[in-house]
Amino acid sequence: MSTAVAAAPAQVWRPSHNQWAIALTVTMATFMEVLDTSIANVALPHIAGNLSAGQDESTWVLTSYLVANAVILPISGWLSTIIGRKRFYMMCVTLFTISSFLCGLAPNLGMLIFFRVLQGLGGGGLAPSEQAILADTFEPAKRGMAFAVYGIAVVTAPAIGPTLGGWITDNFDWRWIFFINIPVGALSLFFTSRLVEDPPYLRGMQRSKIRIDYIGLGLIALGLASLQIVLDKGEREDWFSSRFIVLYSIVAAASLILAAFWEWNHDHPVIEVKLLKQRSFLISNIAMFMLGIVLFGTTLLVPQMLQELFGYTAQEAGMVLSPGGIVVILLLPSVGILISRVDARYLISLGFLITSLGLFHLSRITLDISFGEAVWARVYQAAGLAFLFIPIQTVAYIGMPREKSNAISGMTNLSRNIGGSVGISLVTTLLARRTQYHQSVLAEHTDNYSQNFRNAINSLSNTLVAHGAAPSSALHRSYGMIANTIYRQAAMESYLDVFRLLAIGAAVLVPCVFIMKKARPSQAAVH
Repeated sequence: MSTAVAAAPAQVWRPSHNQWAIALTVTMATFMEVLDTSIANVALPHIAGNLSAGQDESTWVLTSYLVANAVILPISGWLSTIIGRKRFYMMCVTLFTISSFLCGLAPNLGMLIFFRVLQGLGGGGLAPSEQAILADTFEPAKRGMAFAVYGIAVVTAPAIGPTLGGWITDNFDWRWIFFINIPVGALSLFFTSRLVEDPPYLRGMQRSKIRIDYIGLGLIALGLASLQIVLDKGEREDWFSSRFIVLYSIVAAASLILAAFWEWNHDHPVIEVKLLKQRSFLISNIAMFMLGIVLFGTTLLVPQMLQELFGYTAQEAGMVLSPGGIVVILLLPSVGILISRVDARYLISLGFLITSLGLFHLSRITLDISFGEAVWARVYQAAGLAFLFIPIQTVAYIGMPREKSNAISGMTNLSRNIGGSVGISLVTTLLARRTQYHQSVLAEHTDNYSQNFRNAINSLSNTLVAHGAAPSSALHRSYGMIANTIYRQAAMESYLDVFRLLAIGAAVLVPCVFIMKKARPSQAAVH
């Protein structure tokens, strides 16, 4: 009885302002932050050239942001409770906006990396705060549509980021990819200050004295930063043959294991590990992790494959990806409606099934695929993502106390981001390894003792001579053409292998989803 009475004010509380105005306000900052994770990728060569840095050094512009993002994500819920969610959110928007301005003014690579760290710290706190705001602003039956609005921004921003970044860099200057955040950040701060408010239960928690867990905070920051560095640099350093990677792997593993034990037994943990005892929440995080792998992995694979093997420009590769993003945007409102009427487990299972079938379809393409066929292959694969993001995010809150909203949003976002880092690292490593394997297999048939190989060389040489080439150069060019064909075939086979692996990973999650408890958001539970 006392629990019910204490929870009553949190249940009946509603914000003073229009719910959808609040949703659009927080979505604005989401769009800005997610856009910035992809818009800088295409500008790296220009940044390196302008700041007199090497291409390898310039990748720290991306890595520094991701490391800072990974460090702040899991503790953002805890910081929201300590500082106050609205105040913390506005601090993050302010830090992100100011550091974006400073990134645009950076005189050298070192200063740019420093400002990107600050930008990552600001950006990392935005998504968990925004999702917690939406969860508290909307009653459970309407959360699906609220997360659909949020999801549109999450899907749209990375889809247009590379294209917009390339256009800005080609027509203006790379510094403007950071300057465009300033007006968006200013608008976000203006509307947040007037529309967003903390619920009473959160204000009560803020007034209570909470002991700061310095040890847990340090272990989590050290572990996640080390893990992000390992995932980002592993393939380039040849993984565990490098002492650098071995050292950081040991630090990451030891720090995260110690952090898990420490947080489990701490009275006021930075990350509430015990929430994972709820099997629905645990499976939600696993599903979000897999979503991150597929989303980030395919976003890297598809345009890279099109440019490397099919000769597409960056703009043409972006045009292949864009229709898939449009389909997701069109489907999201329908999913937002369905989530309040259909068991979310069926939607998540359907999403992973469609994604798996789409990836299996991608694993059957050939070097002769047309532009239209490439577009449709991407559409099939991307359509499943629309049935994943909103249901997973919504299910994570079902049956959980409302005062845990900050912790829930922080942990689910961390799962997606770590999944994305693992996905990028995984597909990059597999591509390199499988390409080497397929090249060695194909090269076994290219020796002068093979009659088929000699016939191919002679045929190519005769064709080149017939078109005016000298006999000596024709022979060398024939060998080069065969070598190029072998590489393209080997690379194509390696891409198909990776698509198959991702398809299997998505398929495994189809039945696992039903381990979750059966519940509808409209019946939501326990506060």
